[in-house]
Amino acid sequence: MHARLQCPAARGLAATINPSRIPSRSAALLFPSVTAAPPALRRYASAAAAQPSRLTVPEDYVPPTKPPTARPADVRKAQLLRSYTSMLRSTPLMLIFQHNNLTAVEWAAIRRELRIALEEVPQGSAPVDISSQIGIQVIRTRIFDVALQILEFFDPSKVKPTVATSLTGQKVKKVYDHDLSKAAYDAVKAAKKEGLLESEKSTYAQLSPLLVGPLAVLSFPAVSPAHLKAALSILAPNPPAFPAPTRKKRAGYYDPIAQSGLQKLLLVGGRIEGKVFDVDGVQWVGGIEGGLDSLRAQLVYLLQSAGLGLTSALEGAGKSLWLTMESRRSALEEAEKGPQEAEKKD
Repeated sequence: MHARLQCPAARGLAATINPSRIPSRSAALLFPSVTAAPPALRRYASAAAAQPSRLTVPEDYVPPTKPPTARPADVRKAQLLRSYTSMLRSTPLMLIFQHNNLTAVEWAAIRRELRIALEEVPQGSAPVDISSQIGIQVIRTRIFDVALQILEFFDPSKVKPTVATSLTGQKVKKVYDHDLSKAAYDAVKAAKKEGLLESEKSTYAQLSPLLVGPLAVLSFPAVSPAHLKAALSILAPNPPAFPAPTRKKRAGYYDPIAQSGLQKLLLVGGRIEGKVFDVDGVQWVGGIEGGLDSLRAQLVYLLQSAGLGLTSALEGAGKSLWLTMESRRSALEEAEKGPQEAEKKD
C-alpha cells in the first residue's frame, strides 16, 4: 500500500478523498507518503545528481590483463596456441603419435593401462615421482605447428618496449612479448620470408614432416629413461627391448577395447631436450640402463680414460727422451775417458 500511494494516480485519489471522514489511525496508514519531502533532502539529492564523476579512463588505455594481441585472444584457437607453447617450453621429453580417430572409450582404456605401467616404475629411477604428471593428449595439428614456429623463431628478450598510457594518463614503457603479440607474429612472418622454416639446421624443419594427420603427444615433465621404457612397452611395444606385458600379469591390456585403440596408434618420433629423434633414437633413450645417472657416469669414465691415456702418452714420450739423452751422455763420457786413460798408461 505504501508503494502504490506514491504514484501520481494514488496522490490524485488521495486528493479526492476527505481524510476528515476517516479515523485518524486509518488515515495515517492510508496516506503515509502524501506529505512533501523536507527541503534539505531535496537540495541534497539535487546537489548529488548535479555533481559530475571525477574518474575518467583515457581512450588509449590498455588494461594490464588484456594486452594488445595480433590474434583475437578470446577465441579457443588462441588459448590452444598458448597452452601448446607453454607445454613445449616446460616439457623436455615428448613423443608424437599418429592416431586413427580413436573413440573416447578406447582413449580411456589406453590411459588406464599407461597409468598402471607408469606406477610400477621403481621410485629410485628418477629424482622425483613423475608418474602422475605424464599424460597423453590429442592436439590440433595446425595450431601445434604454429606453436613450434613461435617457440623456435620468436625470442621474447629481443622485443623492444612500446609507449602505453596508464590509468592516470601518464605515458609509460611496456613490453608485450607474449605468444599472441604482434612481435611474435612478425617474427614468424620474417622467418617464413627468409626461408628459415625449410633450413636443415632448424628443429622445426626436422619435426614438421611428422606433423601430418591427427596427432597425439605424450609429454614427460623430466627425461626419465625408465618411465619412457614403461610407456613404450604399452603404446609401442617392440621386443626384446620393450616387450608388452604378459596376459597373466596384465589382463586388462588385452581387453578388446584397449587392443583396438592401441592398433590405431603409431609412434612417429619424439622431441627430447629440444632435439628431434626418430623412432630408433627414442628407443635408444628408453633403453639406457640406470637412467641419466648411469649415462653421466659412463661419460665421466670415458673422459677420465681419455685423460689418463693422454697423460701416459705424454709421460712415455718424456721418459723415452730422457733415456735417450742419458744414454748419449754416458757414451760421450766414456769416449772422453778412453783417451785420458791411454795417456796415463803411457
